[in-house]
Amino acid sequence: MSLTASARRPVLTDLIARPSARLHALALDAALVVAGAAFVALLAQVEVPLWPVPITGQTLAVVVVGAALGARRGAAALTTYLLAGLAGLPVFAGFSGTIAAVAKPSFGFIIGFIGAAFVAGWFAERAWDRRPLLAFVGFVAASVIPFLFGVPYMALILNVFGGAGLNVAEILDFGLWPFVLGGVIKAALAAGLIPAAWLLVRAAERRTRR
Repeated sequence: MSLTASARRPVLTDLIARPSARLHALALDAALVVAGAAFVALLAQVEVPLWPVPITGQTLAVVVVGAALGARRGAAALTTYLLAGLAGLPVFAGFSGTIAAVAKPSFGFIIGFIGAAFVAGWFAERAWDRRPLLAFVGFVAASVIPFLFGVPYMALILNVFGGAGLNVAEILDFGLWPFVLGGVIKAALAAGLIPAAWLLVRAAERRTRR
């Protein structure tokens, strides 16, 4: 499958949740976006102890939502998640949510989740999510996006507003390297879950055709 392929392929939710006479396509998209945001909020509260830092379910949820919903709906779901947290709903990790979250060093990662969901969805729309190895590559690429936003944002908050005076190596030691192993594990989990879901959907379709 070429990385440059431009044709959009159906994603999981295109097959599982289809518009009907009672549910218009736009209303269905809105429902999927809200469901995606809720799923991220739920997994944001999950934490698994692991050295050197615990793994949370948040990034895994972001990748899964992006792949299942597609690029635009996935990005919309994570935008909804971000706005819900800023509005005060307890959707961020630790059942937190407040406009004051923008002053936290970790908030840049939440901004980056929007891009991560879009990238995961982009790969899914090119059918990379149907094969574990290709899915893993695409999901690792998506998992990099939050760090592109999160690490500079962390440096801004800690150094400019907090006066910490951390150099680049110290920022990376604090905001990047401890999370690499967890990110790879979560990309591998998603690369197992999404292709497995495709197998189940295809099997169900074959049964209905008999």
